[in-house]
Amino acid sequence: MTKTVNRAAIYEAAEKLSNWGRWGEDDQIGTLNNVTPEDIVNAGKLIRKGKTFALGLALDQKIQSGLFGGRWNPIHTMLATGTDAAAGNQDIGAYLRYADDAISMPCQASTQWDALAHIFLDDKMWNGYPATLVDARGAQKNGIENYRDKCVGRGVLLDIARWKGVDMLPVGYAITNEDLDGCAVAQNVEIRKGDFVIVRTGHQEDCLKREDWTGYAGGDAPGLAFETCYWIREKDIAAICADTWGCEVRPNETDEANQPWHWVVIPAIGIAMGEIYYLKELAEDCAEDGVYEFFFCAPPLNLPGGAGSPANPQAIK
Repeated sequence: MTKTVNRAAIYEAAEKLSNWGRWGEDDQIGTLNNVTPEDIVNAGKLIRKGKTFALGLALDQKIQSGLFGGRWNPIHTMLATGTDAAAGNQDIGAYLRYADDAISMPCQASTQWDALAHIFLDDKMWNGYPATLVDARGAQKNGIENYRDKCVGRGVLLDIARWKGVDMLPVGYAITNEDLDGCAVAQNVEIRKGDFVIVRTGHQEDCLKREDWTGYAGGDAPGLAFETCYWIREKDIAAICADTWGCEVRPNETDEANQPWHWVVIPAIGIAMGEIYYLKELAEDCAEDGVYEFFFCAPPLNLPGGAGSPANPQAIK
């Protein structure tokens, strides 16, 4: 499927693919409804060797470059240290010698989930809720807290870069529906309803290797083509995740909208979306044993009203 991407195509896709009302007028978790208790039980059976892969990028990586939204890199501050303790600075009364610290960061500064309150289609968000319900107090509907016990099930890695025979897909490469299906066939893995699908482009690993994050956050990148919004709806997956900053291809396929794929997949389809996933070790293991499915668990912070949340996803094989 190759479509001209413009405003008309965006609104056409949003209308055709909309899940509004599918799970009731009060729904706030969208496609995570596709995960059943049986799915979770069966996902647990995928644990065969007890090997765990942490998919959260280290928070000391300086990936934010100021290209989008005024986000800054996580700031880790020590409030009390071992040098304080050794110097006797804590020895007051019945004292306790300790270390303590704090962190300051945007909720989407590193590996994270987008909440369904994150992207609007005009003046509406997921399930038809008014965008105005997200105000200075946070999201009164579709906040990230609704995901707190839902991000668990069968995970599938689609290693597009390795399938294409490259370390990293070229910047600006648009991953098509044919790519997604072709990679799944090559890996001998079936995409099923309720899956957590994770796409590897190699972009993040290239930045780590070069120790250069220039343009990673908001700049040009390989990613999912606009047409994949139809694939996502057809497959009825629970979530789409990637190793890039924004999942979809940049430059975008149109200059009539910024992140046009986002306009459809979050507010209309209601997809759970994970970004900035660290996939190196998981991808290497999958390539070694030929198994691209696993138990997946990635709870966000229980942050009422959050438009997103940091996460440290776990893939267990």
